[in-house]
Amino acid sequence: MTARFLYILFFFVWFPTLNAQEVIGVVKNAANGKPITTVHVLNLNKVVMSITNSDGVFVIPAEVNDTLFLSYLGFKTIKVRVTNDLLKFPKTEFKITELALALEEVIVRPYQLTGYLEIDAKNVPINRNQRYSIPGLPTGGYEAGSRGPSAFSRVVGSIFNPFDFLHNLFGKKPNELRKLKKMIENNALRDLLAVKYDRETLEEFLQLGSSDIDEILRNCNFSESFIRTANDLQILEAISGCYEEYKILSRR
Repeated sequence: MTARFLYILFFFVWFPTLNAQEVIGVVKNAANGKPITTVHVLNLNKVVMSITNSDGVFVIPAEVNDTLFLSYLGFKTIKVRVTNDLLKFPKTEFKITELALALEEVIVRPYQLTGYLEIDAKNVPINRNQRYSIPGLPTGGYEAGSRGPSAFSRVVGSIFNPFDFLHNLFGKKPNELRKLKKMIENNALRDLLAVKYDRETLEEFLQLGSSDIDEILRNCNFSESFIRTANDLQILEAISGCYEEYKILSRR
């Protein structure tokens, strides 16, 4: 009886570790070894995010072979593959390197921002290009750029675009594109993307190149001005909306 009781106790103590694994790490500046606060740590597989505290420490759910993406303004982003050692030993150090170029010379965001997500997310300008709804489609319709006589004709023309292009892009990346819904619903990630303009995070999550993203937006009839000026959140929502419309139209 005693042996059985000990077995049951061991099972309940040990079993949660099978399902509730996490990486506990410390992010430091590679130049001076000092911890860095507010570094964004993203699990690209699980679409979850963590932020380092004042000691540079972060905790994030992860499993073996997940990929962590560490991002901080002015520093080179890094990707880390999760191993058994990372899960087993807490406080692993991750060192990131400061970018060589001055921030003023790198155009990553065309608007004056404070650096605080709660404030900047509210101050990001809203895209004001005209959009037209298409009956039967659940999203906001098509964005035709500035208002003008030819705007609506471009929208109508987009309906007759062949599906081959969207199928080739969306169909080749089914696992990555399933993350779209999770990304849209993750408020912390939305706040981060709302103040980013470099598309680096989107490219890593969706495993799409910048040229692929531009081509998706063009074939979904988004204007060149939107493609040039939209923040990462607006682009994410545009791709998500286009994908939903593609699924509905392809079923028909």
